[in-house]
Amino acid sequence: MAPAQGTVAIVGLGIMGGAIARNLLAAGYRVRGYDTDPARYFDGVAAAASAAAAAEGAAFALTSLPSAAALDATVADLAARPAPGLVVAEISTLPIAVKEAARDRLAAAGITLLDCPISGTGAQAVTRDLAVYASGDEAAFRGMAAVFDAFARATHYLGAFGNGSRMKFVANLLVAVHNVAAAEAIVLGVKSGLDPARILEVIGSGAGSSRIFELRGPMMARGVYTPPTATMHVLQKDSAIIADFARALGVDTPTLAAAAPLYDAAAAAGYAAEDVAAVHAVLARRAGL
Repeated sequence: MAPAQGTVAIVGLGIMGGAIARNLLAAGYRVRGYDTDPARYFDGVAAAASAAAAAEGAAFALTSLPSAAALDATVADLAARPAPGLVVAEISTLPIAVKEAARDRLAAAGITLLDCPISGTGAQAVTRDLAVYASGDEAAFRGMAAVFDAFARATHYLGAFGNGSRMKFVANLLVAVHNVAAAEAIVLGVKSGLDPARILEVIGSGAGSSRIFELRGPMMARGVYTPPTATMHVLQKDSAIIADFARALGVDTPTLAAAAPLYDAAAAAGYAAEDVAAVHAVLARRAGL
């Protein structure tokens, strides 16, 4: 890929934001970043003192944030220093109403907010194996498409603002359920006397596999859940958002409801900051492994 031009601001340099920043740098973009944790800055990223300072002079920005409160603080900072023409892609998983409020506040400052959650793990982000679920102003999306191409395998434009999050909720429901299913299956196989490496090999070649089984099965087979590709507390947050969304629509989600207590149990057992594959540890202990 030929070197790209311009500066992209990134607010939030955690597992996902940091990996995306590295891929943007590799694609030739200049990256200016802001994070509340100074330890997350790294060589190549120009460190900014605030979200607004990161976005100054940039045509595009990404926000990768852990909570609604973090988005509110970021929006307040950006709105206080208007940057007409700036396009911000909000890539976090947050309630749609929270993103809509952020969109409206930024619009008053001449800034366009797109709802663009990301499907994929931190490990996938490192290798650009991500999918962007983009929604909002189509012209703004088209203008930012090259930025998405620099860090994602696929980008899907889904129309009206909020559709990106709706699609992400569908995707993350499956992730939460498939993750528990993979752990349950591996524990069953090991308890019955099968070699975990052979379980990964054989199941991975058949109809019972899933992308989550392929990505997190090796961690479960080893019983080692670090470094995290997505932490337990992030999945707990996402699952609660999805459950509320489904409840408001009158949609029953029994498998998500069955999976959620296992993530709570894993967090309570000390795995809150480890990979969500650690639900395997809960089931393994219950099975006496």
